[in-house]
Amino acid sequence: MSAAEQDVFWRTIQCTVEKDVVRTDRSHPFFAGEDNPNIEIMKNILLNYGFYNPKIGYTQGMSDLLAPILATVQNESEAFWCFVGLMQKTIFVTCPKDFDMDINLNYLRELFRIMNHRFYLHLCASDALDLLFVHRWILLCFKREFPEAEAMRMWEACWAHYQTDYFHLFLCSAIVAIYGDDVVEQKLRADEMMVHFSSLAMHMSGELVLRKARGVLHQFRLLPRIPCTLGTRGPGVPLWGTGPIHEDRMRGMEEIQSECSREHRDYSCYVWWTKPIYEDCLRGCIKCFGIDVYLTIKLHRELTLRIEYLKVVFFIYNS
Repeated sequence: MSAAEQDVFWRTIQCTVEKDVVRTDRSHPFFAGEDNPNIEIMKNILLNYGFYNPKIGYTQGMSDLLAPILATVQNESEAFWCFVGLMQKTIFVTCPKDFDMDINLNYLRELFRIMNHRFYLHLCASDALDLLFVHRWILLCFKREFPEAEAMRMWEACWAHYQTDYFHLFLCSAIVAIYGDDVVEQKLRADEMMVHFSSLAMHMSGELVLRKARGVLHQFRLLPRIPCTLGTRGPGVPLWGTGPIHEDRMRGMEEIQSECSREHRDYSCYVWWTKPIYEDCLRGCIKCFGIDVYLTIKLHRELTLRIEYLKVVFFIYNS
C-alpha cells in the first residue's frame, strides 16, 4: 500500500474504526475493562475487512454487527470469515448503501399498506413515508432495540430464510403492529414517531415480536393477490429471494398472483415478468416504462428476455 493509499485508508476507515470499537458493547464481559485485548482483535478484524472489501470498507454500525460474532466464536480468523459471510449473504444487513436501504423501505412501505393499513394512512397524513424510525432497526439488525439474547434469536430467524429472505421486514411490521397504536391514536408527527419508537428500545418483548412476525408472514402468504411492488420479480432483490428455491419454502406461493398496484412511482412494474401482459395492467404501467425501457433492458441484460417482454417494448415505442 502506497503512502497515498495509506493516507486515504486512515482517513476513510481506520480513524472511524478506532473510535467505534472502544464504544462497542463495553458492558459485555467479553469486551469490558481497560486494555481489553478483545477490543484490539475487533479492530483488526474490521480493518482487515475494510482492506478485504474496499467497495464496502467500513461504516458506523459494523462494529455492532461484529461484536456478537466475536464474543461467540472467540477466534480472530474464524470471526473474520463469519463476518465476511454475514456481510455477503445476509440480505437484512444492508451494508450500508442507499440503494439497499431504499429497496428495504420500498418493500416495508408496501407491507404496511397491505398488512397495517391504518398505520400506513397515518404515515401518509404525517408525511412520514421515509420511515426514519425504521432505519436503525434495519442497519443494526435490531441489536439496539432488544437485549442481546433476543436480538440473536431474531438474527437466527432471519438467517433461516423460512419462506422469505426478508423476514426482517416482517419483524419491523410486527413491531409496528404491537407498539404502533399509540402513534396513530395520538397522531404523532414524524419526529415524534422517532422519539416514541426510540423510547421503546430494550423495553419490547422479543418473543412477542417474533411470534407476531411469523403471524404477519402467515397472513401475507394467505393473500390471494399481492401488488407488483411485492412480486416475485423486479428491481433489486425480490421479496421472495433470488437464491435456490426449495419446495418447502415456496409451497403454496404458486397460488398467489401478482397484480399491478399502479403505485410504483419511479421504478418499472414487473408483473409482466411472471405472467402474460393484460391490457388493464399495461395501461397502469406504460408511464413507468417511458423512455427508460432501454435502461430496463440494460439492467436485466443478464436475464433471458421473454417474447412477451419484447412485444411490450415494441408496443410502447410504436403506439
